[in-house]
Amino acid sequence: MQLILLQDVENVGLRGDVVDVARGYGRNFLLPRRLAEEATPARLGELEKRESHRARHEAATTDQAGEIQKVLERAELRFEMKAGPTGSLFGSVTATDIADELWEKHKVRVDRRKIELPQPIKQVGRYAIAVNIFEDVQGEVATLVVPEGGELPPEEPAEEPAAEPPVRDSGPVEGDPGEPEGSPAEAEAPAEQPAAEAPERVEETEEP
Repeated sequence: MQLILLQDVENVGLRGDVVDVARGYGRNFLLPRRLAEEATPARLGELEKRESHRARHEAATTDQAGEIQKVLERAELRFEMKAGPTGSLFGSVTATDIADELWEKHKVRVDRRKIELPQPIKQVGRYAIAVNIFEDVQGEVATLVVPEGGELPPEEPAEEPAAEPPVRDSGPVEGDPGEPEGSPAEAEAPAEQPAAEAPERVEETEEP
């Protein structure tokens, strides 16, 4: 069954994608929840015109891509989302959400398929999202996902590595490394005493 997605659906596709799904999944889940609509010839024609109009606003040259890159570097996107006490979102932020926010707040049009977000964001936090703007030109946009009515805690400064103590150079040692020349052990060694002479033996003679 061929449908046009009206919203991003995880593991299925992004908004505006034409997808083939099982008839039961489409009839019982996607269509009743208004996540998709049937891909009739008329709707496919409208979709093609809309995509063509979007493409005219995207970067078509390296110079245009460079200008968009500068805008992305200065931009900061902010999404306020309902979240639980642990920061888990009741919902998610998708590549389509980021593309829409870039257009709405900064008038920058990028193809949502060129936003490097393999999985939707499901946790509050700070994110740096890479965007493939044009051929080999890539940009990055700072993205904040904050709890509704709240703020993110301030970023902790990076800890500087502890300085290593200086290595003391004792200089080269001559002679036996275990007992350097002029060591206290050598200085305190007692002088050798001359061997004691044996007493001269006097032979006794018997008187006649």
